[in-house]
Amino acid sequence: MPGGALRRLERCRDDYGSGAAAHKLALLAALGRTQLTGPGQVRRLHETLCFLRAYPDDAQVLAVVERMLARFDRRADLRAHREALAHGGIAGTTTWYPFFWPTARWLATRWPKQLRFDRSDAEAEKSLARALPLLVTPHEAVALRELKLAGYAAVDRLRARGQTDATFLVRRVAALAGDDFTREAFYDAINPSCELLAAGDTPARTGEKFAPAPVVFRSAPLRRGRPDLRAEARRAPRSVRRLSTADGARLVDLARGAMVGRSRDLDAFAYGNAGDCWLVDDGGGLAFGLIGVAAERRAPLAAIYGGLTLSNGVPIGYIQADLAGRSAALSFNTFETFRGGEAAFNFGRLLAVLRHVFGADAFSIEPYQLGEGNDEGIASGAWWFYYKLGFRPRAAAARTLAAVELARMKHRPAHRSSSATLRQLAAHHLFFDLDRRRRTPLPPLATIGLRVARLLAARHGDREQARAQIGREAAAVLGLRSLRLLSDGERRAFADFSPLVLLAGAARWPQRHRRDLLALIRAKAAGSELDYARRLAAHEPLCKALLAQ
Repeated sequence: MPGGALRRLERCRDDYGSGAAAHKLALLAALGRTQLTGPGQVRRLHETLCFLRAYPDDAQVLAVVERMLARFDRRADLRAHREALAHGGIAGTTTWYPFFWPTARWLATRWPKQLRFDRSDAEAEKSLARALPLLVTPHEAVALRELKLAGYAAVDRLRARGQTDATFLVRRVAALAGDDFTREAFYDAINPSCELLAAGDTPARTGEKFAPAPVVFRSAPLRRGRPDLRAEARRAPRSVRRLSTADGARLVDLARGAMVGRSRDLDAFAYGNAGDCWLVDDGGGLAFGLIGVAAERRAPLAAIYGGLTLSNGVPIGYIQADLAGRSAALSFNTFETFRGGEAAFNFGRLLAVLRHVFGADAFSIEPYQLGEGNDEGIASGAWWFYYKLGFRPRAAAARTLAAVELARMKHRPAHRSSSATLRQLAAHHLFFDLDRRRRTPLPPLATIGLRVARLLAARHGDREQARAQIGREAAAVLGLRSLRLLSDGERRAFADFSPLVLLAGAARWPQRHRRDLLALIRAKAAGSELDYARRLAAHEPLCKALLAQ
């Protein structure tokens, strides 16, 4: 029976060593010849194949798995259950999500005939009806207002033959006057739910792989133990190399597609910079594909890098690090298919990467990642995952509740925290310092923003004139004779940093620290933000003045 073969393959998928590969090959051959009986079995086979692609025994197992995945959308059982399998990111099925503006624009550009509205979204239809008159010619706007057409009906009267409704909207928004920030705000105010119909190359989890990543075959069990994060952080990754722009573009597309196939969106990927991509080879088939943010979307102080965790080139999770000095605020997600693998080990290696590549040695996890407003974080037990690795809360309420839960577990080892308890715990950050003697606070970015506001307001004049005056004062402090010596991007970075120069008291610093600060500001506008992140982490006077409390 095909169900029996599937269960046996699931049980042995992460067995390695003598005879394991031959056993898997026999089961794969059987499952390749037979039709499964329901959507659940088809989905389970798909997930097992994806797992084996990430953790293959040898070249033969990998080749068989990749052939089966390449033909997965042509399986008769998938076609029979296509509707039931929709929205799961499997090749040959429809994907659904209210994509944010940059992702919607990317999809409409790459797959214009596949992107369409989910017309069951009544709220989006109302917003669409209000917005459309602003996107068309005056004559068309008059007609829309006179006829009072509902949003989807109005689009149908306006779009060209063969053009989808969603692609029509994206193209009209893209043609708006203003800049991309304006267009993003306009589109996201409509917030339409969309469907991406399957085509041969539309994003799907089935075919995800980054070819330049290293491939290493398995002969030993997966590393499921709980790592010592400090010991891991001392061990540097094998290599770090900047990708070519072409390979960077492939990595950005892969990351965007990985989100689309899982009905997610991540700004670090949506605004990914193909010229600021890095491949970190950590050995053993593990790698991290790091993606910087486009210059116009960079944060004013922190450096933000998104990334994919790769096992033999297969995306098994995503990350984001907001780096401010030596502090890194982390988002870490292992995709559901791979949660029985090496999540804790991979997280430990991520901290090593952040230390050796960016200079970070203090880490925090925000409440959303722990489960606040995030059901997936609650269901996965994210809070205890990080706690058991050494992260600790600093809020008194969380420390007290954690102590109660630990006492219950000691008394009754089978005890598990309830969802309600996990939500209470998740309301507060978790922290981890590589240096046990330190207690690094969260970078006070909101406080810095308010201090900048007070500085501008204290000038008692036109805000633009105040910014120009502050810029002149900062230039004098740093010995910059003229802003004309800077590129356009450097001038924008300098304008953002000028209030910080004054707030940090840089006029009192030795000349070498002021010289380093000017180099740091110029690095903020470079093609890659990596050098900026390193310089910020190493600039102790600036970090002490702005980032410490």
